[in-house]
Amino acid sequence: MLCITRHETNPYFNLAAEEYVMDHFDRDVFMLWRNAPAIIVGRHQNTLAEINVDYVREHNIPVVRRLSGGGAVFHDLGNLNFTFIAGAAAGNHRNEVDFRRFTQPILDALCGLGVDARFEGRNDLTIDGRKFSGNAEYIHRGRILHHGTLLFSARMADVAAALRPDPAKFDDKAVKSVRSRVTNISEHLTRPMTVLEFRDSLMEYVMTGTPGATLYTLSDADRQAIERLRDTKYATWQWNYGHSPRYNFSRRARTPGGTVEVMLDVVDGVIQEARFYGDYFTRRDPAELAATLTGVAHREDDLCRQLTAADADDYFVNISTDDLLGILI
Repeated sequence: MLCITRHETNPYFNLAAEEYVMDHFDRDVFMLWRNAPAIIVGRHQNTLAEINVDYVREHNIPVVRRLSGGGAVFHDLGNLNFTFIAGAAAGNHRNEVDFRRFTQPILDALCGLGVDARFEGRNDLTIDGRKFSGNAEYIHRGRILHHGTLLFSARMADVAAALRPDPAKFDDKAVKSVRSRVTNISEHLTRPMTVLEFRDSLMEYVMTGTPGATLYTLSDADRQAIERLRDTKYATWQWNYGHSPRYNFSRRARTPGGTVEVMLDVVDGVIQEARFYGDYFTRRDPAELAATLTGVAHREDDLCRQLTAADADDYFVNISTDDLLGILI
């Protein structure tokens, strides 16, 4: 097994690194890494339905889609992430997920630190019934990518704020994240330890318990390939937002010109139909403005350009383009 401690904290790079290693390394791999504050959404989720858009915009938090399914999670530097990449276990001819296979070393390492951690539910690790790790898997060509979070000293207020969506705004078939009571590992240790000390302790435990384990450092060629994948996929709006499943978006807000409700049908991140309702007064038929939004990506910059080009200020009385933009996102 190759054991890699990654020091990059760019979430776009780190998610790209997982895909690159899975596709280009033949040996089993174990990696530990951290992200600067970021939201990581599951492969099949509707991104906008999982995040607090206003909080994300205000704090300039990257939102990145991962390869695996499951729910959205918030990462910061107090969260340690682990990744196992391996071939399917013997006898697993159907490529079924096996969370216990890859979480057991984590549980054993925590036990060695005096922490009574347990596997519970579908894919969670808990301490005293409180979740500190969510896990997900992606299977491709007989290889399994298993990764999980390890909340060590994460800022819980940020976790809650970043993942607080408005449930009334969306109606879609994507899987909603399950909100759970959570805890930090650092609160349960018998002796104080920093997140980096914990990282090194966990790496040492896995290496010691794995015959043939060797340290590996990403080469310049590895890094260049990962950066290309980052730039062409993981840092793009199309992957992180446009890849979302079909969804219906609705939002109602009070404006100086009255109540406005907007309803959007969105496929692959692109508006298929828009409708305006409310008790407002108009200068022109809002249906004409709604028609101009067809084919526009459901993201702030594109909507702003389209509303400006369509002279949105001319349609409603005392309702500005900025008012409309705030309702549409």
